[in-house]
Amino acid sequence: MAEHEVYFASEAQMRRYKAQKIITQVLLYGFLTLMGLFIIIPFYYMIITSFKSTNAYNLEVQNGQLNLLLTSSNFSFEQYGKVMGKSGDFGLFYANTIYVAVCSTAFTVITSVLAAFAFARVNFKGKNAIFTVLLGTMMIPGEMMMITNFQTTMALSWKDTFAALIFVHGVSVFYIFYLRQTFQQIPNELFLAAKVDGYGHFAYLWKCMIPIAMPTIVTIMILSLMGAWNAYIWPQLVASGTHPWLKFPFEAKTHDMHLVSNGLMSKFQSTEFVSDDPAKVTGSLFATIPLFIFFLIFRKYIMRGVSRSGIKG
Repeated sequence: MAEHEVYFASEAQMRRYKAQKIITQVLLYGFLTLMGLFIIIPFYYMIITSFKSTNAYNLEVQNGQLNLLLTSSNFSFEQYGKVMGKSGDFGLFYANTIYVAVCSTAFTVITSVLAAFAFARVNFKGKNAIFTVLLGTMMIPGEMMMITNFQTTMALSWKDTFAALIFVHGVSVFYIFYLRQTFQQIPNELFLAAKVDGYGHFAYLWKCMIPIAMPTIVTIMILSLMGAWNAYIWPQLVASGTHPWLKFPFEAKTHDMHLVSNGLMSKFQSTEFVSDDPAKVTGSLFATIPLFIFFLIFRKYIMRGVSRSGIKG
């Protein structure tokens, strides 16, 4: 009799456990779906607003409507023509941003790799103290460093130059710390074996450590590129004007130094676009889509780099 009671009790517990598991999964996926909608709906609304004419959008605003569907009455390519044709130098803004993002990312990766290798494998006096001071600088808000960086830029005559956009933020303490953690996970015996084979520090770094830590390095490249593309405050301070540009021999030209972020903002503050919200949304969409596509293509490297840096061994 007791055996049957135990059997029925365990079966009831299993049913209760399965019911609790189902309820937990439903609540979890429901919460994730809700959070996903909070993220997707604004992006979706930005897309459909870019296809609405200014008159149709203003009519919706006046009537207090929020139309999430495109119809034949409000569908138009008017905003794309405004942004591409009338905003001026839109292609130049893209070219400037791509150049700055690629160059600053390359410079950041080089400094991060060399510094992380030095702190992870090279023994020198005061290494731990220097690294502690560097980590301490992470506690300082970036906005507090902006004044000194701006003064340095002015002292070097880098105003409205690519150098101010590339080199001032070319060193990241966070990326150095992030990559150092990955380098430290590589067995030290591999380093000793390489020294026995006659490898120097740079040869070992290039042939052994960089290939092993490539997922983390790719992650740094992606994050640095995204940060350079999305930057607004610093480019607005040091690259909001023009710079002499020699396009042809003996013919002086001026090169607009705006990037996509501050360039579109400066154009949309003009009288032509000041009250044209759909055109502003379309410009924001143009600035967002390339970065979004880039992230979708390389998102697996971010997950791989995080997993390698977060798991010991």
